[in-house]
Amino acid sequence: MVSTSHFWTFAALAFAMIVVPGPSVLFTISRALTVGRREALLTVAGNALGVYTQVVAVAFGLGAIVTTSATVFTVVKLCGAGYLVYLGVQAFRHRRKLADAFAAEVGVTPGRTLTVLRDGFVVGFANPKSIVFLAAILPQFVDVHAGSVPPQMLLLGICLPVIALISDSVWALVAGTARAWFARSPRRLRLVGGTGGLVMIGLGTTLAFTGRKD
Repeated sequence: MVSTSHFWTFAALAFAMIVVPGPSVLFTISRALTVGRREALLTVAGNALGVYTQVVAVAFGLGAIVTTSATVFTVVKLCGAGYLVYLGVQAFRHRRKLADAFAAEVGVTPGRTLTVLRDGFVVGFANPKSIVFLAAILPQFVDVHAGSVPPQMLLLGICLPVIALISDSVWALVAGTARAWFARSPRRLRLVGGTGGLVMIGLGTTLAFTGRKD
């Protein structure tokens, strides 16, 4: 069983790591500006699921493989980076359609919801910042004399996606509010759509060239 002091200490470290904007925050802001508040919040939920999948991977030993194998780490990182670039290109290409989309917004279909959740999941799961944090820090808070290790890691690790869900949702709501102002002018909306796309492309490119000490 995880001690209360270990749980809250790990939660504090997770909070300190999350409040420093990284790939997930920048991606959430870009999504809020380009496709709206609701889809940004769905992206946040997908991202949290992706991060907790990292927790599961670390709990059952896969996280150690990712962090110790340069090849596996690079593959995971490049997959996430490539997906970000792809989404950025799509946002930039369709920036002129944002005004029409904003005016016609009536809700998200189930298929679209799953697509947005998937986008957030991929970025969350391929985020090197969180997987390195989990692989390096999470095992230090496990007491091998207090029971099975994986359940302890799964319990401790829940801190990361929960805190990220709250923090990233705030970013999504703030950016979504800003998008409403941009939407008053089709020119502004095209500008923010193009800028958001370029931010995602730049984020993906930066991520691709980031070293293993992210």
